[in-house]
Amino acid sequence: MKRNFIAKRFQSAGTGLTLDTAALAKYKDIVDLSIGDTDFTTDEAIINAAFRDAKAGHTHYGDPELISAVCKAWEEDFDQTLPRDHVLVSASSCLGMSLAMFAILDPGDEVIVFSPYFALYRAQIELAGGVCVDVPTYAEEDYAISEERLRAAITPRTKAIIFNNPTNPTGMGYDLSTMEMLARVAKEYDLLIAADEIYTTYIYEGDFRPIRTLPGMAERTITLNSFSKNFLMTGWRVGVIIAEPEFLDVMNRINGSLVYSAPSISQRAGIQALAMRKEIREKYVTAYRDRIFYSADRIEKIPYLSLVRPKGTFYLFPGVEKTGLDDKQFCKELLERAHVLVSAGTPFGKTGANHFRIACTVGIDQLKQAFDRMEKLEF
Repeated sequence: MKRNFIAKRFQSAGTGLTLDTAALAKYKDIVDLSIGDTDFTTDEAIINAAFRDAKAGHTHYGDPELISAVCKAWEEDFDQTLPRDHVLVSASSCLGMSLAMFAILDPGDEVIVFSPYFALYRAQIELAGGVCVDVPTYAEEDYAISEERLRAAITPRTKAIIFNNPTNPTGMGYDLSTMEMLARVAKEYDLLIAADEIYTTYIYEGDFRPIRTLPGMAERTITLNSFSKNFLMTGWRVGVIIAEPEFLDVMNRINGSLVYSAPSISQRAGIQALAMRKEIREKYVTAYRDRIFYSADRIEKIPYLSLVRPKGTFYLFPGVEKTGLDDKQFCKELLERAHVLVSAGTPFGKTGANHFRIACTVGIDQLKQAFDRMEKLEF
């Protein structure tokens, strides 16, 4: 009977991305590579700054100083003017993407996502009444975005494209030519682009460029950014939405009925984080790059796996086709036989099947343990 009281939209299965606490309890020597939570503690200077500011009275709603710091950093890093009324602080980029979907979607509106994609996109679109439309990318094509497949997916109900760069889960980083193609298609069909750019410092080839900075794209781009990954602040729950004021006005009204504002202490921490962003990248992101490259080298030597080498983030997305198992079966075998916990690829969209995600959020010593165990397995 209780099920009858639950809204129909919540009666289906969840996202599939949950921490396997039972596995963690069962195997004491487990190496957990499943959850994308940075293992480094937030830099002490950021913590101390937030503590000082809290003691000084910064414990109230909102903080205009963070918006000023965001605008200043954007203009310095990307050479594009960013007015204050184009910035909204959110309590995480997950909430930010949800606010964006709620603001732009009417029931039945379609949003294109490139599969494999961050698993929460589908839920964020569907909770707003929209329809999630997968456009596949393939490992054998290095996860390139096909203009032909993109155009074929566009219908009169298409409202937006979600573009994640660099990407979770594949670790791909897309170049200027891909962004120019997306911009051209968006203009031709009068579409919005929701740009998930939360791993901007985890780019290992060239410099990151936001799609918003391309000619004519500022007015049709909603940029989602976050302090979680770039500044190792996952638990602080603070992010940024950059968009035209008309969009932000609607998102702010919705946000007011949910959380009203991001935590004041987290916003103060964000100000300090932006001030030391170059130092953070050199100190911490370099460590993740070393882990990614080490892990990719190890995976390429395991005969039953395949891999497209990543260009960003701290994720790897190996294929398991050679094992004869599907991704869920493989992950179960890997857990039971090697005590290595990873995420099955199926929740990441249609072309996530027969892959699994590794989050390199442990030190190289633990990564070595994991790959040493994996090398001993036979399928």
